Amino acid sequence: MTKIAIIVGSVRPGRYSRAVADWALTQAAGRADAEFEIVDLIDHPLPHLDEPAAASTGRYDNAHTKAWSQLIAGFDGFVFVTPEYNHSTTGVLKNAIDYLYAEWNNKAAGFVSFGVAGGVRAVEHLRLVAAEVQLATTKAQVALSFYTDFENFSTLTPGTHQTDAMTATFDQVVAWSEALAHLRK
Repeated sequence: MTKIAIIVGSVRPGRYSRAVADWALTQAAGRADAEFEIVDLIDHPLPHLDEPAAASTGRYDNAHTKAWSQLIAGFDGFVFVTPEYNHSTTGVLKNAIDYLYAEWNNKAAGFVSFGVAGGVRAVEHLRLVAAEVQLATTKAQVALSFYTDFENFSTLTPGTHQTDAMTATFDQVVAWSEALAHLRK
């Protein structure tokens, strides 16, 4: 069965990303085409990149990198949940991606972003990063606005159109993950 990680891309106190990831996982409930699991970066603390060799060499010295590698290698695709900070993604998410290379290769990635402008600039940055580690990104994405998808700018209340966008994102991530499977062998 295809395995998709929903990666919580913020560890900031008071973060909204866990609630957004939980909502995404709820939207995946009942799907029979893949298994979905939340991977919360708060549970996988990685210091600022501290490996002496480039990730593309696949040589990891540190136990935290080896554990991260093993976890990420077990997935066929990813949905990255990211807030937008200063027109980009979070440093912790970028750092987590930078730690690895082959573990990301030939897998699919979709995005759920949020912010005042829906987090779309964070996703545009992530698309460039994903391309470098050979992740195939989907066109469909979810862009949650603090103005329309959060009650009082704090409680997640996405509309039906966001549920439809989440379904389309999952559909594409699963399809691309399966299509790329032969390249991962």
